[in-house]
Amino acid sequence: MNKDLRPNPQPSTIDIARAEQLRVMLNHYAHAYYSLDKPEVPDAEFDRLFVELQTLETNYPALLTSDSPTQRVGGKVSEAFRQVRHDVPMLSIKTVTDTKASGAILFDQEIRKKLGKATRPQLQQLFDDPDEVEYVAELKFDGLAMSLRYEDGVLVLAATRGDGEVGEDVTENVRKIPEIPLRLMGKAPAILEVRGEVYLRFDKLEAINRRQKELGLPKFVNPRNTAAGTIRQLDSAIVGQRQLSFFAYALAALPLGHDGKALFDTHWKVLEALRGWGFKVCSYSRCVRGASELVAFHELVARERVVLPFAIDGVVYKVNQLDLQTQLGFRAREPNWAVAHKFPPEEQPTSVIEIDIQVGRTGKLTPVAFLEPVDVGGVSVSRVTLHNDDETQCKDVRIGDIVIVRRAGDVIPEIVRIDLEKRPIDVGRPFEMFVRLQGKCPICASAIVREEGEADYRCTGGLFCSAQRKQAILHFAQRRAVEVEGLGDKLVDQLVDSGIIHTLPDLYRLGLTALANLDRMADKSALNILEALQKSKQTTLPRFLFGLGIRHVGEATAKELARHFGQLDTIMAASEAQLLEVADVGPIVAKSIRTFFDQPHNVEVVEQLRACGVTWPEGPPAERAPTHLSGKTFVLTGTLPTLAREDAKAMIEAAGGKVAGSVSKKTSYVVAGAEAGSKLDKAQELGVPVLDEAGLMALLEATQDDQ
Repeated sequence: MNKDLRPNPQPSTIDIARAEQLRVMLNHYAHAYYSLDKPEVPDAEFDRLFVELQTLETNYPALLTSDSPTQRVGGKVSEAFRQVRHDVPMLSIKTVTDTKASGAILFDQEIRKKLGKATRPQLQQLFDDPDEVEYVAELKFDGLAMSLRYEDGVLVLAATRGDGEVGEDVTENVRKIPEIPLRLMGKAPAILEVRGEVYLRFDKLEAINRRQKELGLPKFVNPRNTAAGTIRQLDSAIVGQRQLSFFAYALAALPLGHDGKALFDTHWKVLEALRGWGFKVCSYSRCVRGASELVAFHELVARERVVLPFAIDGVVYKVNQLDLQTQLGFRAREPNWAVAHKFPPEEQPTSVIEIDIQVGRTGKLTPVAFLEPVDVGGVSVSRVTLHNDDETQCKDVRIGDIVIVRRAGDVIPEIVRIDLEKRPIDVGRPFEMFVRLQGKCPICASAIVREEGEADYRCTGGLFCSAQRKQAILHFAQRRAVEVEGLGDKLVDQLVDSGIIHTLPDLYRLGLTALANLDRMADKSALNILEALQKSKQTTLPRFLFGLGIRHVGEATAKELARHFGQLDTIMAASEAQLLEVADVGPIVAKSIRTFFDQPHNVEVVEQLRACGVTWPEGPPAERAPTHLSGKTFVLTGTLPTLAREDAKAMIEAAGGKVAGSVSKKTSYVVAGAEAGSKLDKAQELGVPVLDEAGLMALLEATQDDQ
């Protein structure tokens, strides 16, 4: 049977669940890495998960969704800078997770296979051996990708990658980097867009940290985060002080000559042109042929990277001939003609001084090992996250142990193993988080819990715990909760860091003077915040419940709780058995609600909010007769002609239906509008009925007629 005529294989339930899990994990890790500049997992682990999701989507096309991390470049545009849409998207490069020579060999094999026999005569004309492809091998810099636009030889715009499509205008800051020419040398095309990397040398980072120490400020951890943070400074003078550097490595689009033909036919000539225009191009770049020379380059850089004055996290291979690049093309977010090849992580021994437990913004408790400082890959490592109680016990990390530490992906330090032969006789006892903490949060003394099937313990004092204070305030004030317009991250940071706000009720005790004295807060802005706070006091029970941030209680569950019980006091007093009577509330959600209201701190915060005037309509439980939509699940996709998605969702829920985010065999209807994506394809594949806006309205009207 012709393979191309076979039907697409269907994923199992396990495959569907794993793909969804990978999408959630990768989106979270990408947000932490690109938006917060706070990586949570090693690069190698992110790459492994990314490849696993790619493989699942390749094997089972039905799993591919428009919101998959494989369909986009990670990152979020900062609100501090003007947004700029890239004329040519800034795409990422596929990473080879095989850190050995076989990673380069496999890439070369894939390139030659994709080019195929049809290209052999073309290669014969170019090279003596048509079985060898020519590549440019470069360093993979660990900095911040940048796009520079020149018009008539003058720099007019500098933009960060952002999400690949839209970046941040950081032109004024980039002008402070001496290695970026403000005017190009020689004769250059009228319009030129140069791509490259902003980075920070190790010696410059040391100088910055000496200055930080003199000022009594915390040290910067690594060059990459420092460079990214510097380029986003609102004061461009700081950029000049920190002495960032820049390497150019590509053009966004090939410029054309007067004859309409491209000025360059190889990537190597592009690099030479960049040098001629006044850009710094890394001297390690090489023009090589075949797999053997790729391997030799990888081994050379692996040996010499310890003496490099800047951070790298691998090397990059690119097909040199630009017409072959065009022939090879792209796959989703990545070019087929280039790949990043990383190195094995460096390892060093050190000793464990202490194991502390830290509470995160969402209440997650994380054990952290404090180490005797050790140099790993040019960075001093003195602390390593142990992730959770299970991993700490599995590795059996104890105070006093000699451990082997590495910087996975050359970024995040991790403990690889324990040197049991060198374990001291008086080493500490095995680590058990619950026993160590006596079942209480180390910050607020609320109970800690670990739900069935989860690895993490969490603090239950969400409204009271100071470690979770900022997260609790932002969640409470968001648009879908009580909505305090204008109360964003930066203002909350100032309010909490200055000690003005300790718990949620303190928001409603704010005065004009306290607000107006904050940075960048004039009297008018302060008045606007006070008016927004006053307005937010009039809310609804579902919004208030959702705003409390009870684990597992989203908007839909909050609405069902309010509908079922009618009053907050009844919900707060309900037993797990009574909570289980609510639609969509299972054992985990019921236990989470009961645990939340069993904490006296949380109940006290709720009562104080009421005392501050936060109020909502209450009444007896709402009676609702069954309708055609009771028990029906809808998925919305695309843009409807007249209805906003939130409005359509509200109408469906008001009629007894449920709105889900993904299509499955249990989906009752898919409501599709213009530019519907993979969800529509999935619905058609599974035989799920598809409605347009008119069909949805007819169904809703039929439901009303039945009531």
